[in-house]
Amino acid sequence: MADERRRVAGPVHVEGEVVATKRVGGYRHLTLTAPGLPERFRAGTFVAVSVAGHIARRPLWIHRVRASSAFGPTLDVVVQVRGSGTAWLAAQPVGTRVAVTGPLGRPFALPKDPVACLLVGEGYAAAPLFPLAERLRERGCGVSLVVSAPDEAGLLSALEARRSVRSVTVLTADGSVGQRGRVPDVVDDLVARSDADIVYAAGPTAVLASVAAAAERAGSWSQVAVEVPTPCGTGLCHGCALPVVGEDGVDRVVRGCTEGPVVRGDRVRWDALGAGS
Repeated sequence: MADERRRVAGPVHVEGEVVATKRVGGYRHLTLTAPGLPERFRAGTFVAVSVAGHIARRPLWIHRVRASSAFGPTLDVVVQVRGSGTAWLAAQPVGTRVAVTGPLGRPFALPKDPVACLLVGEGYAAAPLFPLAERLRERGCGVSLVVSAPDEAGLLSALEARRSVRSVTVLTADGSVGQRGRVPDVVDDLVARSDADIVYAAGPTAVLASVAAAAERAGSWSQVAVEVPTPCGTGLCHGCALPVVGEDGVDRVVRGCTEGPVVRGDRVRWDALGAGS
């Protein structure tokens, strides 16, 4: 694997601006200016955005970066309303100034040679897989993408995906769009059909655990973008505990926002993260 985790420079803390906002399905897509941040972006990294009236910042996956626009370099993030903080973010109009820190965390590692890759994402957390697919395609990799959600409103950019990958499988638990089913129920078949050398995944813990296990059964390498609470986003507060197994086979806890969010799927202690559901 190439060392894609090396960055041009560290993260920046800047005042950004909301320059576009739109509702897509069950999510709010925000386009932000954040001087110096888009140039440092790697697929799988995230930003932490300050929220009015809240101490803890909100981590957001970066869905897309544009090197140039009428506003200069911009980045797109996806907001799923889960509480008062994300509700505030989703309600902000164009022109709102927001404090943004990023890019944070460890990104996906890219293969040195063209190989078959399977990308599996569920809900809004599938966001980092879209820029990842573009990078893999630039390297000549064959990319298959699985986009899943409980229902149609939860799907993220399924139509957009068809323009950038070799094949797209759409799964909804209620069967409203695409194939009826859940990732854990069909992941072995998905891995087998893609003949993937590397499997990447982003989504809820149960989805990541099932993908990592299927990849291991198939003899494939897996990388997963794990979501854990990230109160500060910089690793200083140690509030984003991620249980893993080290190279030496010893259980330990690392910081999800610095040693993660992207980690090897076979290194995560999924039982400790409650992946049984």
